[in-house]
Amino acid sequence: MSVGTGSTHPAFARDRRSARQERCELCGTPVAARHGHVADTGRRGLLCACRACFLLFPRRPAGEAQTGDARYRAVPERYLWDPRRPIGRLHWCGLGIPARFAFFLHRGSRVTAFQPGPAGVAETPLPHGLWAELATAHPLLATAEPDVEAIVVRGGERGTDCFLVPVDVCYRLAGVVRRYWTGGDGGPEMHERVGELFAEIEQRARPMR
Repeated sequence: MSVGTGSTHPAFARDRRSARQERCELCGTPVAARHGHVADTGRRGLLCACRACFLLFPRRPAGEAQTGDARYRAVPERYLWDPRRPIGRLHWCGLGIPARFAFFLHRGSRVTAFQPGPAGVAETPLPHGLWAELATAHPLLATAEPDVEAIVVRGGERGTDCFLVPVDVCYRLAGVVRRYWTGGDGGPEMHERVGELFAEIEQRARPMR
């Protein structure tokens, strides 16, 4: 089962952390360098938020029906991995993603693959049923909250690293790739920076129960 080439997604064009916003984009209150984010699902972007504004917006667990005005959603702060059901190389190759790393986001009724590159992030909707098929064997994939959490993966010789992360981590990944990419394969510095980000993710991730 392969996935075709997609379009470039502008929402992930910059590293949100490097932008270093100093004020809440909802009320104007000054915020610290480390602060929460609220997803604007209508414009497919992130807003820096003070703690008070962050707590105003609801969360919707995976699988729960959407109710009311859900354009703005607080981005959770959890990192998970599933040590009992690791994703093997065959599953990674089965997605047909021509990259060593990518992330997957559930929006509406579809799951979309995003591949960071030097020109931005390529967006490719997955065929209907493919993600559900993989999630049957790997429940972590179905655990991510739509719009605000993502599944990030990195393939290697020893297998595939797979984590559930807040969606703002994907902005960081896209920013690192675009900023440091050199040559045809990204270059050593880009891969080193990506490795540092995955090491941070691995350190923060907790086993899924």
